[in-house]
Amino acid sequence: MPSTETNQLLAAAVAACEDKKAEDIRILALDPSESGLTDYFLICNGTNERQNVAITDEIEIRLKREFGVYPNSVEGRRQGEWVLMDYVDFIVHVFSAEKRAFYGLERLRKSATTLSIGDLNAEITAAITAQRKPKKVAVKAAIPAKAAVKKAPTKSAVKKAVKKSATVKKAVAKKVATKSKTPAKKAARK
Repeated sequence: MPSTETNQLLAAAVAACEDKKAEDIRILALDPSESGLTDYFLICNGTNERQNVAITDEIEIRLKREFGVYPNSVEGRRQGEWVLMDYVDFIVHVFSAEKRAFYGLERLRKSATTLSIGDLNAEITAAITAQRKPKKVAVKAAIPAKAAVKKAPTKSAVKKAVKKSATVKKAVAKKVATKSKTPAKKAARK
């Protein structure tokens, strides 16, 4: 079962392909019994070799920037007709239209399941919510039922506090005023 991180990396790679106008983007979930080398193939094609290189550059830059992940190897970038990027858990194939039709990876992997980006995002969302639920339950269990919880002060409590501080300020001001007048009276008497 592919990890949530693998699915997120794959979704980011698909988004990079879409941003560079790749055509016929397909995600193949490979059958684990047939393919022990990877979980997914991401297959797409560009209209020319220059676009193929731009697609692979965008995938590499985005995965490096967002996840700090580099491909283990990149093959065919110089020619640009079929560029292969190995990210271990998934392999990206960027073809020219002619090479894609000639090699037909989709035909070779008949047991593979084709996923849409919507399916992939649904898997990511389900995995994230499944990971978060147990943590919430554990936190609730750790807090005793009758634990003291500080509540936000009510309006009346705030008004009382303001009134009290105003009264204290007046008393302090009065005391300071009487002390400061006392030396002046004594000096005037002398």
